[in-house]
Amino acid sequence: MPATVPATVTATIFVLNGPNLNLLGTREPEIYGDETLDDIAGQLEDRARELDLTIDMRQSNHEGHLVDWIQEAQARGAKAVILNAGAFTHTSVAVHDAIKGVKTPVIEVHLSNPHARESFRHVSLVGQAAKGTIAGFGALSYLLALEAVARF
Repeated sequence: MPATVPATVTATIFVLNGPNLNLLGTREPEIYGDETLDDIAGQLEDRARELDLTIDMRQSNHEGHLVDWIQEAQARGAKAVILNAGAFTHTSVAVHDAIKGVKTPVIEVHLSNPHARESFRHVSLVGQAAKGTIAGFGALSYLLALEAVARF
C-alpha cells in the first residue's frame, strides 16, 4: 500500500484593518486611492497563494476587535499580522500593548505616508511596538508587507 502524502499546511497571515478602512475607494481617494478593501484582499489572496500562504482579512471600526484579533493570531499560530490600524495608529495604547503582548510579528502598514500629513499623524504607537512599518505606497504597501512576512 503506497504511503499517503500529507496535505500541505499553509501558514496564515492575519490582515487586520481599523476604522474607516471599510470606506476605501470612496473616502478621500486623493489620499487613499480608489481601490476598495475588497480589491486589496483579492490582490493579497492571489499573491499569498503563490507564496503558499493563507490570508485571514478582517476590518473593524472598534478598537477592542483589533486587540482581540492580535491575540487570536498568536493563539491560532499565525505566521504574522499585517496591521493597518487607521486612526488607532496614533491613539491606541491598547493596540500597542496587544502587539507587545504577543510573539507573533506585526507589520504596520499605511496607504499614505503619515509623516507627510498632519503633525498629529507623525507619532505611531503601533509602529513603536511593530516589527516594521511600510507606508506611502497605496495598496502596494499591503503587498510589500506580505512579501516581507513570507520571508520570516
